[in-house]
Amino acid sequence: MTGSVVLLHLGGAVALMLYATRMVRTGVERAYGEVLRLKLRRTMDRPLLAVLLGTALAIAFQSSTAVTLLVSSFAGSGMVGGLTGQLAVRGAEVGSALVAKLLTFDLSLFVPVALIAGTTLFMVTERREFRQVGRILIGAGLLLLSLEMIGTASEPLRDSPALPAVVGYFAGDPVTAYALAAVVTWLFHSSIAAILLLAALAGRDIIPGDLAIVLVLGVNLGSSIIAPILTRGMSPAARVVPVGNLLMRGLGSLALLLLFLEFRPALGFLGDHGAARVVNAHLLFNLIILVFGLPLSRLAYAASERMVRLTTAPAAPAPLAEVEVSALDEAVIGLPAQALANATREVVRTCELVELMLGQVIALYEDPEEERIRALAALDDRLDRKHAAIKLYLAKVTAAGLGPAETARCQELLGACVKLEQVGDIIVRNMLAHVRKKARHELQFTPDGWSELVRIHASVLATARLAFNVLVSRDLETARQIVEEKDRLRDLEKASSDRHFGRLSEGTPRSIETSTIHLDTIRDLKQINSLLAAIAYPILEERGLLRGSRLRAVQ
Repeated sequence: MTGSVVLLHLGGAVALMLYATRMVRTGVERAYGEVLRLKLRRTMDRPLLAVLLGTALAIAFQSSTAVTLLVSSFAGSGMVGGLTGQLAVRGAEVGSALVAKLLTFDLSLFVPVALIAGTTLFMVTERREFRQVGRILIGAGLLLLSLEMIGTASEPLRDSPALPAVVGYFAGDPVTAYALAAVVTWLFHSSIAAILLLAALAGRDIIPGDLAIVLVLGVNLGSSIIAPILTRGMSPAARVVPVGNLLMRGLGSLALLLLFLEFRPALGFLGDHGAARVVNAHLLFNLIILVFGLPLSRLAYAASERMVRLTTAPAAPAPLAEVEVSALDEAVIGLPAQALANATREVVRTCELVELMLGQVIALYEDPEEERIRALAALDDRLDRKHAAIKLYLAKVTAAGLGPAETARCQELLGACVKLEQVGDIIVRNMLAHVRKKARHELQFTPDGWSELVRIHASVLATARLAFNVLVSRDLETARQIVEEKDRLRDLEKASSDRHFGRLSEGTPRSIETSTIHLDTIRDLKQINSLLAAIAYPILEERGLLRGSRLRAVQ
């Protein structure tokens, strides 16, 4: 077999490994990404737990870079502190190393089992979560298969007359070998893939022990460079986390390289064969960085903040139309009337966000442009931040002492804020999921079905505008109209559902294909309408016009 053919087979095996790694990560993100993100956000205020969760997330995503980018986005939005975020990334690096070690065990029997089970799950069901589990199993099977292919493809290299010269050159020039490993890892965008490739080559004695350790340190340098490059366009707060990782892991790999070259320790404690030494050295390195990173975390965080400030160009003033000013003035918390007025202004701005989201989402059913979908999802992040800020502000106002009327108004604003946040979640988590499903399967509503959805959406949008007005005006007649509109929408929804089931009974193909999306969208709009109508309830309750969820008869 010629050298070019060997390299072609080796390149194909490496390409399969990179694809399989990405396939597993994509499956985990689609199936469990939202749950994992939520758990990360909830635990990031506890450093030790953040380290453990970072480890778990890296094992799930099979990528410490993915965890770093996720934590960076949280830090950029102010949801987590940069210091705690850097500790979570430390745990993620250990988790990534554990994945590499696990994949070097003899799991050959797992390959056909994973491929059969994964393909079966992916092809016999339409349920999203089962299909993603199938994707994960297929990816894991292909990943292990690629490792076998790398071993088979690299076997002829052992007899290559040119190999001793190449290996000898890099063994005599460890700095070049270290830099080359870093570049290859950056090109792979995966330290796991780079370590597994090294382990496969070292396991067949193609790479000697000392050189393998140098290359492992280079892999860790290259892995630490990926996230800072990918986040270079993000806010300074978001960039602090990956830059801190680069300082700890990059400088740590360089320091250990110098120590290794100086003392040349025996490698027997890392394992009795080349593959074990590679993965154990990788795991040991990241454990060392974690152990030293805990006491040095504040110093590393301060240094990374300073580096980001030095490398960040002064920001140009934002256009006046894009400047966002908060009405939540802390200086007037002791003055309930002014503080509640400020909170009302901020809730009104939240209403504007919800109205924008609600108005835009229906158009995405017809034109599901991915950039517009992402922009709408980003509005929900802004809505969450406003919701959190308003809740905290109202809690401080309540602690300052309020009279009965002021307490009632505070509760009314807080209730409205919670409902608005729930509306945003329904739009992003439910309705955008319907949009993506419709686009993915290239489905089309019937003209009658689409007309009904548009009509119901228009009714809900009208209710939203009335509810936002009544939040400020507290007008009784408007409040009555909102609840009456809720009853009208119930009748509209029932009539639409009846017509839809009529089309199903007639066997209309489009109705059958879009039935789930059609009914789920109606359900979501009805739920949104109920949340918005509830904003008017406190006004009706004050006047004794509300009993349960129904209006009393007017005398």
